[in-house]
Amino acid sequence: MSNSIYGRLRAATNDDLPMMRNWRNIPSVRDKMYTCHEISEEEHQRWWARIKSADNQRYFIYEYQNVPMGVVSFNNIDEGNENASWAFYASPDAERGTGSRMEFLALDYAFFELKLHKLSCEVLDFNTTVIRLHKKFGFVEEGILRQQYQRDGTFYDIHRLGVLASEWIDKRNDMLASIPISRGE
Repeated sequence: MSNSIYGRLRAATNDDLPMMRNWRNIPSVRDKMYTCHEISEEEHQRWWARIKSADNQRYFIYEYQNVPMGVVSFNNIDEGNENASWAFYASPDAERGTGSRMEFLALDYAFFELKLHKLSCEVLDFNTTVIRLHKKFGFVEEGILRQQYQRDGTFYDIHRLGVLASEWIDKRNDMLASIPISRGE
């Protein structure tokens, strides 16, 4: 994708795997994921082999001012029903505003490149910052899977959110003005 003042998404490559695994294994990142154990190199390589051979998944590196700052994924891409789910995580060094920039680019990609009708996501209930961020970008809470996920003997709710292409188009211009960009731009 082209570079903008908000950064860019570029296809993840084999060369990105060490960086992706390093970020993914940072405790503050993995604590918010379903798979929260430390991921070994072998496990990461097996995962990547599955991803590369899957037609319904796409992984991107988010770059801001030519510096890798995060990972954006689109999963379960269903061309027939024009929907998919997505997820993202930022580098531990990412500055404030990175999540908003990644979300903006992800929504544009979903609706203008993939031509989706709907984009969905799931967020664990304790990740309130990301739930608020998604709602700010127009996602609507479609349901709560009550006590659906268990970790260390505690059950957590999963928030299911979705946004339609028409909702993003209505919200997009308002979001442009609210996305932080670095003073270096």
